Amino acid sequence: MADLILTETGGVHRPRNVDWKRAAALLYGDWGTSKAYVIGLAFVAAGFASLPIILAVCVLTGLVGINYAVICAHFPDGGGVYSAARSQGRLLAVVGALLLVADLTVTAALSGWSGLTYVISGAEDVLWLKFLKDNIAFTTIGVLLFLGFINWFGPKHSGSLAVALAVPTVIVVVALIAISAPHLTTHFLGPRHESLSTLWVQFVGVILALSGVEAIANLTGVIKLDPGSTHDRPTVARESAKAIAPVAIEVVLGTALLGWAMLSLPSVMGKTLGLTTRSDIAAALTKRHEDMLRFIGEQFGTASLGPWFGQAFGWIVGIVFLLLLLSAANTAIVAMIGLLYMVARDGEMPQQFKRLNRHGVPLYPLLIAIGLPTVVLLTATNFEGLAGLYAIGVVGAITVNLGSCASNRAIGFAWYDRVLFGITFCILFFVELTLARTKPDALFFVVCVLGVGLGLRAYTQKRQGLTTLTVTRRVAEMVSPDTIAALQPRLQEGQKIMVAARGLTPVLSFALDEAQLRKATLCVLYVKEIAVYYTGGPATLGRARWQDDPEANAIMSLMLKLGAERDICVIPVYAVSEDAASTIIDLSATLGVDFLMIGATQRHALANLLRGGVATSVAQQLPDSIQLVIFG
Repeated sequence: MADLILTETGGVHRPRNVDWKRAAALLYGDWGTSKAYVIGLAFVAAGFASLPIILAVCVLTGLVGINYAVICAHFPDGGGVYSAARSQGRLLAVVGALLLVADLTVTAALSGWSGLTYVISGAEDVLWLKFLKDNIAFTTIGVLLFLGFINWFGPKHSGSLAVALAVPTVIVVVALIAISAPHLTTHFLGPRHESLSTLWVQFVGVILALSGVEAIANLTGVIKLDPGSTHDRPTVARESAKAIAPVAIEVVLGTALLGWAMLSLPSVMGKTLGLTTRSDIAAALTKRHEDMLRFIGEQFGTASLGPWFGQAFGWIVGIVFLLLLLSAANTAIVAMIGLLYMVARDGEMPQQFKRLNRHGVPLYPLLIAIGLPTVVLLTATNFEGLAGLYAIGVVGAITVNLGSCASNRAIGFAWYDRVLFGITFCILFFVELTLARTKPDALFFVVCVLGVGLGLRAYTQKRQGLTTLTVTRRVAEMVSPDTIAALQPRLQEGQKIMVAARGLTPVLSFALDEAQLRKATLCVLYVKEIAVYYTGGPATLGRARWQDDPEANAIMSLMLKLGAERDICVIPVYAVSEDAASTIIDLSATLGVDFLMIGATQRHALANLLRGGVATSVAQQLPDSIQLVIFG
């Protein structure tokens, strides 16, 4: 059982028991599936002119990987979109997190479905495989429930599963490249589409496997620390880089070479299938686009060693990529658990989401990570409809993440890191706009997820007694936690005390201390000075209310709260005047105070006050029965 980690302050952290090898396997379980999707879909989109599109996807995948290696180094407690956007705004962070939830939901459902299809395709004559194909949605749900059971015991164990699935996949990819290498040719490559807009849409349509980087970024909170770092000062730059680099290299090179191998298939299909015309070959490739890697293995295996080897090798490829795609579903589940736990820990989702089982796994996020893909599978009618929901969520989340990092001045990113973030952000921003325009079903799905998620956030904040109030920056600074802390009690110990101050200055804290010590009533005076005061007499002045003045409201509300906490009777006094000194003297005498306190923020300011101004006027005219205290 994984032990929870308790800090000296009593904080609870999830155990850091995922090393770089398990993290790389979890990443590969999602990122490595790009070969299973991209190659076939690229051919459907552009035919024999698809090699430039495949290479462009590889370049973008590598670029995003470099970006996230930098991000993970600076966010050791979770470097996903929520952490990165948090400093730019709570709402933006939650929107980014919900976009990622939408992506991970579809990733889990689609990967399970596609993995089963990789084995079923071409084997409909087997009765039990035909049954699985006819009930593939329910079969996928069963697989997801099994993955949920494994994750009940924590990411360490699911990471071990990912390692077991990733190793044979790498071997099969190397074997596919090796068996196709003698047949690689550029003879069948077609020219790219003349319209750049059409080429762009084709490129956007095959960007389907970027969510793995968000998954690994969110997992930095459970990755083992770098040597020499502590839980109070964690760093995972070395461990995360070791996890990302080999996976990115394999995905980029493997996808490019296998895409070239696909476009070289016509060189052997005349011998293996008897197809000679370009149209017949294109039709065969289109028919098998969902399991293109298995088709590549069958054709090049048959051409190399005969039909028996081609069929056997095809089955091996199909089974291995079934397991890889199931690993992708597992990675999505692990990432969603970590994301929901992080958001709940920050108070944006119900606090029940932070409840851990005895293995250190958040209970309710685990149930949600299994339940949401199940709902999607129950409502999906076919694979194409499910695939249409895929990319818009993750591209949106990555775009928000990179944009937030590029503009975040609180994190120590180098200037060239920010340039890298900015370039990648611009590319993905236009990708996201294109996806929203060309895939209305995906846009509708994401809007539904955002609506439900933001509604749940509003309900959570209401239960916690939180509300949103728009005020000016000056007022917000006046009631910041640091300012409030400066007014906390510093004395432990009767009369009436009046304190006159503009803003939340130290004199207010001093007045609270004195009022508590003397068991006195504290009158808090706020005089709003104006250069020209149009008055109709005392009645007009009496209509002025501190509740209508934002700055006075902030001061009075805080003083009333602090007074109630310290059992001090606080009386707000508000006045609008063109002569502050006369008003202070008049109200002091009218209310019969024993002490009048005036604040000066600096020593030289106190000297100026003593030489002239408000303090001098007050001191000259104040009745002898009222003691004047100038605090500075």
